[in-house]
Amino acid sequence: MRVSLGLCCLLLAANVCAADGGSGQDWLKTANIADHKTNYSGVFVFQYGNHVETSSIAHVVEPDGEYEKLESLDGPKREVIRHHGQAWCYWNNKVFPVGNLYGDRRFPLLLPDPLASLRQNYQVKELGMDRVAGYNTRVVLYQSRDNLRYSYKIWVDVISGLLLKSAVLNEKNQIAEQYAFTELKLGNDADHSWLADSTPDSTKQVEIPPAPAIKSGWVVDGLPRGFIKAMEILRPMHGKHSPVIQLVFSDGLSAISVFIETADADEDDNEALTSRGAVNLYRKVVDNHLYNVVGEVPPKAVMQVLDSIRFNGKK
Repeated sequence: MRVSLGLCCLLLAANVCAADGGSGQDWLKTANIADHKTNYSGVFVFQYGNHVETSSIAHVVEPDGEYEKLESLDGPKREVIRHHGQAWCYWNNKVFPVGNLYGDRRFPLLLPDPLASLRQNYQVKELGMDRVAGYNTRVVLYQSRDNLRYSYKIWVDVISGLLLKSAVLNEKNQIAEQYAFTELKLGNDADHSWLADSTPDSTKQVEIPPAPAIKSGWVVDGLPRGFIKAMEILRPMHGKHSPVIQLVFSDGLSAISVFIETADADEDDNEALTSRGAVNLYRKVVDNHLYNVVGEVPPKAVMQVLDSIRFNGKK
């Protein structure tokens, strides 16, 4: 379904690029709701620097909940099936449960719960209309109010409300990474053919124990303004001898994860700062503990967060 040419002209004529416009945050909420309520299938690309990944996605809403299939189209074949709050990854002829943790940014979903304080940390600007994958979209910019977070630019379909493109802008207003649909079918045109095979084969499943919620006694004093703790868990991780403490914080658009474990003097204990697109990771050993801080925030922010981690002595 498309917007008529006459309606497009009216929307373009009525658009005002107003700072802190009231409808900017409404578009963000609309995009998150639409991801859960809309049937769609298509192909999207993920880009950062010279790196490009292509994936196909199909999402169907049934009476018993949402079903989603995500498949890599480049390199080794990887497939993720989501249903009823659970997710399974098919890789190397095995099925791994991967859960559905808060802060799991996956296109076209932004974050599960945009926070009411979003406007305190981002200046919202409507930038007019654009077309993505043949669909008319409203473009909205969330401009960071400080240098401890990135800015976000989103393209939202004016009919379905689905997010069709998103870009993370760094401190120089350059694109650090972006997602964009190149092909898309909505509603009844979406692919439903894969649903019959969406239940994982139990004989190939690899059991991973659940991550329990905890109160570890660790606190972070140097979070950027507006970041609130979303969860605190004891998380089993591949290659680790014991579960790792993970704290997740969010400001409604960005997420920061803090991982804490006992240092074991291996090669992973070396201090390092690494980047992948808009995601930065800072690792450092402090008082016999290995800290890893990873988030879609500037390097300055992950370093500030790590240097403020402390144990308050209360379990």
